[in-house]
Amino acid sequence: MDVRDSNGSLLVEGDAVTLIKDLKVKGTSVVLKRGTLIKNIHLTDNEDEVECRVEKVKGLVLRTEFLKKA
Repeated sequence: MDVRDSNGSLLVEGDAVTLIKDLKVKGTSVVLKRGTLIKNIHLTDNEDEVECRVEKVKGLVLRTEFLKKA
């Protein structure tokens, strides 16, 4: 399974990615700002999603269309 970011770059387990759009996190009042660096991503069974941790949110699942490889 090939997981690719918004630019088409291949993502692997443990990569660092950057957000390309402000995202509201459902169920919380947290807004992830564009340019936020997310380290150590975890690939899921779905090639369009990655799991990660951000400052206040653990177990966050993000769609790869909002990410670019750092």
